[in-house]
Amino acid sequence: MKQTDLFQNKQVVVLGLAKSGYAAAKTLLRLGASVTVNDRMPLDHSKEAQELEALGAEVYGGGHPDDIITDATDLMIKNPGIPYTNPLVEKAIAYGIPIWTEVELAYRLSESPFVGITGSNGKTTTTMLTGEMLKGSQKTPIVAGNIGTALCEVVQEAGENDIIVSELSSFQLLGTERFHPKVAVFLNLFEAHLDYHGTLEAYGEAKTRITMNQTADDYLVYNADDERVIHFTRSTKAKNVPFSIKEKVDGAYLLGDTLFYKDEPILKREELAMPPVLHNVANALAALAVAKTLGVDTPFIQNVLRSFTGVRHRLQFIETIAGRKFYNDSKATNILATTKALEAFKEPVILLAGGLDRGNSFDALVPYLRRVKALIAFGETKEKIAMAAKEAGVKTIRFVNNVTEAVPCAFELSDPGDIILLSPACASWDQYRSFEERGDMFIKSVHTLK
Repeated sequence: MKQTDLFQNKQVVVLGLAKSGYAAAKTLLRLGASVTVNDRMPLDHSKEAQELEALGAEVYGGGHPDDIITDATDLMIKNPGIPYTNPLVEKAIAYGIPIWTEVELAYRLSESPFVGITGSNGKTTTTMLTGEMLKGSQKTPIVAGNIGTALCEVVQEAGENDIIVSELSSFQLLGTERFHPKVAVFLNLFEAHLDYHGTLEAYGEAKTRITMNQTADDYLVYNADDERVIHFTRSTKAKNVPFSIKEKVDGAYLLGDTLFYKDEPILKREELAMPPVLHNVANALAALAVAKTLGVDTPFIQNVLRSFTGVRHRLQFIETIAGRKFYNDSKATNILATTKALEAFKEPVILLAGGLDRGNSFDALVPYLRRVKALIAFGETKEKIAMAAKEAGVKTIRFVNNVTEAVPCAFELSDPGDIILLSPACASWDQYRSFEERGDMFIKSVHTLK
């Protein structure tokens, strides 16, 4: 980590004590800042809060005291999920206080270059796959970001011989100013998080910040099949490296049944260790484009593609019970992700779906629900998803309270040869702390059923 006096004696408010807030606060204290931490949840029993207090931070939980922000505040580090309509954030804006997410702080302190990966879907798979491929590069990859490890945590030890491979959400990118990845990846853009961003245009602009500071010495790997991605990245100064599952491009592409980079055949689609469905092929193309751009040899890339089986909670095969195959796709937190999951199967599907209501309809899901044998709906959106299923002609629809109840219900409605698929098309926060918790409950229920 760079040693700097940039934050010495600065008054910094860290809003939100999750992983990123904890890592940012601890880092700032180490750099001599005066840190105030605030979270809407009570922090009386938080070990992280107690540790930060012992290091010299002022910690306030259980609400947002108005006097935390003053005209003497120099910087706010905001949890990405906290909206800009939050009263403390609005007050900081009114005072002209810079508002960063932890990504910006980590970037300014890092001695390592970055690979930044964003998109509405496929970020985690592509990030993990890219990290594995870059083990064959001249630098040691460190995977972090929205994937679960705070960037401020890893930059403390990362050096010039490392490269940070970071999964980045639109929420994180919105709080950046100078963030400048050597390679940026823009996978796709779908109508998601509109409850936060307000419009698709604002959402797209937030994503596009990943390439905002890139120069002609950098690279932008982008989806040449996605018109929205093309629209939002047209002004980039970086070298364009497209990928496509539809046509030959000057980058990575699928031609027939073979994955190519430029004119070099890389691998047969059927050799992928992941289920070789098209969205996995697209993720593989994006990752191999990064790897080739950074000088990884083809044999190493091939070995990774033949061995990387995928990521937990992302179309994860659980097991077969009485001829029924169970798949956990809890990471499908929007409609596009669920459509991709449904496209992956030719067999009859019992779909488990529902969750947080973000105000969107499920009309776009209707054409894909026509292949669904039965729907088990739960959560805030269960009525909306049921309406879409009825429009699609799904004859069997059941309502349950949660994923735990959905598993035995799905089994009762299924026959040998059917797929039982958890792919919610919604975020989990109405009932679960995370999509991981939701997926783990599904897995536990499947094992209980067995």
